[in-house]
Amino acid sequence: MNRDEWKEKLSLIKDSFFSALSQPGPDNAEALKVAYLGRKGELSLLLRDLKDFPIEERKALGALGNALKAEFEAALDAKAGVSGRFEARDKCAEDLTLPGYPFPKGGLHPLTVAAAKMCEGFQKLGFSVADGPLIEEDLFNFEALNFAPDHPARDMQDTFYVDLKDARGKDLLLRTHTSPVQIRTMKNTAPPLRVISAGRVFRSEAVDASHSFVFHQLEGFALDRNITMADLKWTLDAFIKDMFGSSAKTAFSPSFFPFVEPGAQVAVSCVFCPGSGARCPVCKGTGWIELLGAGVIHPNVVRNCGYDPEQWSGFAFGAGVERFAMLLYGISDMRTLYENDLRVLKQL
Repeated sequence: MNRDEWKEKLSLIKDSFFSALSQPGPDNAEALKVAYLGRKGELSLLLRDLKDFPIEERKALGALGNALKAEFEAALDAKAGVSGRFEARDKCAEDLTLPGYPFPKGGLHPLTVAAAKMCEGFQKLGFSVADGPLIEEDLFNFEALNFAPDHPARDMQDTFYVDLKDARGKDLLLRTHTSPVQIRTMKNTAPPLRVISAGRVFRSEAVDASHSFVFHQLEGFALDRNITMADLKWTLDAFIKDMFGSSAKTAFSPSFFPFVEPGAQVAVSCVFCPGSGARCPVCKGTGWIELLGAGVIHPNVVRNCGYDPEQWSGFAFGAGVERFAMLLYGISDMRTLYENDLRVLKQL
């Protein structure tokens, strides 16, 4: 047998194999494997004849034969796999390789749910959502918000600084509140503006039942012409009623924040007890729960963002997402939200 005869026989074996493979039947693949690739199979015997060829021809023809052998094996495996799947489907309606029923399902974390619910409440009132970086410049986190470098209000926000510098050579820091998003938005987008932002913030605080060095905050603001404290009160009252029901009430009391004037603490009527005098572990019998800080945007902040405070005014507010989550889910210790105990989270 010469080289051409060997190649012609190889071609005939190929045609014969694929013709037989096209025939139906689950046992067909195994029979063809024996007939063509077995110890006395047609292709195996043809490959043995290569021992009579010169070394150069043996290499070239051997490569052709081995390639066809690999092609046969792939085709047989494919047919065996398809036949096996049909056979398994006919014998059993269930896929035994899947995990048992009911399938384990995950869920959103309570903080994620609370933040989404808060954002949704403000979006109903026409606010859009913005975001900002976790590592901030002193300008956006403090200075533009009316915190002078030596302002005592900075002591209220113990800060984590990082070993990096901004363009002015000042240390970068982990943002202590989400208010920098307000400054970035006001500097980059022309009013009128109604924007909220929710995310992680960082302060150097000891961890206890109501404090953490990492927590979540929602900040919101509006900037327009002729904005007053009345607009702020209506907005927050509508938001609180959306969160806790139409019977919920809000109360404003004076407070100080460098970036608003006047400033106020916003309390909500306790949703866990009938009112003052009750033995309630949440409101301590006062009938009110402090939830937000708010106020009219300070003229210096408006001016720092490039606007004339005589022409533009606005309001701003901030709230802890954890506090809202604790009220929504009846949680008394904030650390519960961070322990990742599935026995607890599944209940929420």
